[in-house]
Amino acid sequence: MTVRKVLPASLILGGAIVVSVLAWSTLGAESIAPVAPAAAPGSLTYAGELTQGGWMRGKAPAGTTALALNGQPVAIAPDGSWFAAFDRDAGTIATLTATLKGRRISQPVSVSPRAWRIENVNIARKPGGPTEAFMAIRRPELDRINAARALKTNAQGWRQHFIWPAEGRISGRFGSQRIYRGEPGAYHSGLDIATGTSGTPFMAPADGVVILAAEKPFTLEGNLLMLDHGMGLNSAFLHCSEILVKQGDHVRQGQVIGRIGMSGRATGPHLHWSIKWNEARLDPILFTGPMN
Repeated sequence: MTVRKVLPASLILGGAIVVSVLAWSTLGAESIAPVAPAAAPGSLTYAGELTQGGWMRGKAPAGTTALALNGQPVAIAPDGSWFAAFDRDAGTIATLTATLKGRRISQPVSVSPRAWRIENVNIARKPGGPTEAFMAIRRPELDRINAARALKTNAQGWRQHFIWPAEGRISGRFGSQRIYRGEPGAYHSGLDIATGTSGTPFMAPADGVVILAAEKPFTLEGNLLMLDHGMGLNSAFLHCSEILVKQGDHVRQGQVIGRIGMSGRATGPHLHWSIKWNEARLDPILFTGPMN
């Protein structure tokens, strides 16, 4: 793995406030999860994967009353730690803003673009959208998913280096997309892990609280399991053959929580693992690093 490290830089704002930046990034799809250093008085510090689909963790300076990324509120833990992330289609510059008593710190954050796996297909997309009959079933499912993601828990998994929930062949990568005669289709929102058979157990990649455990298969996701890792960060596991935990359970990193399957819309047994921070879709491999 080739790692590029950006050494601390200092920026004086208004002749008084010093912002120190410490960031790591990787070349390619490999990842590390550095621990954010302690914040110096009156400074912002952060570290992480500063790229599309990536994330960062940091420490807010003492006295910070609010923090925002591109105007979106970022929760701050009692010890001043925080977590934020970048959507797959994030722009190349983000703005991190901390509000302190009587003053404000704004720091530009460079977000590196990525070369997504794009497939141009010389066929037109199927005309029309979902039928009303389908949406009558689908809307309550989407409502449950949105309600689950809105839940706030005391989970601390957002502080951890994530582990792989299962090992196998990566059969689908985050961000890949088909273009149908110039018309973009939806991009792949997660990472697919194929083990070749149904029933393979999978684990919690980080500590969390179960916020959704489907009692029956959803139309697309099949048996759907969702974990909240805290601070707006959550994981979803699709197409399970069996869910081994229930809503409200607190799970630990490495705990077996379900079995891989092909329920819902799936062509073979695999685990689709997706991660979101609020509305931003993230690349799981940037949390784990390469398999093995």
